[in-house]
Amino acid sequence: MEAHAVAKYIKGSAQKAKLVIDTIRGRNVSDALAVLKFTNKRAARPVEKVLRSAIANAVQKADKDNISVDVEKLVVSNCHVDIGITKWRRRVRPAPMGRAYRERRHYCHITVVVSSESAKAK
Repeated sequence: MEAHAVAKYIKGSAQKAKLVIDTIRGRNVSDALAVLKFTNKRAARPVEKVLRSAIANAVQKADKDNISVDVEKLVVSNCHVDIGITKWRRRVRPAPMGRAYRERRHYCHITVVVSSESAKAK
């Protein structure tokens, strides 16, 4: 059984969020939560929220389908980060030769898919 969760328009660049996502891919859910709790990156908290949402979606889907699922046996089967919008702010930074660069705010979309180990073995 698979369940997924998506968080859109998360502050921070996709490149930095991918560093956090790569640490939890393929891990057990409890191990992934422990890793995210002690990861010293800004993107760790939104990724943890998305992972918890995916776990809750799996439990809800199992209850709906009348299947028993053990949360401890769920595995992060797939997770990825997509590039979101980039806002150009009205503020400027000084640049060489008298030029000015406008500030950019990067956003990303985080997707986490969890599945049970029995589905992974097939």
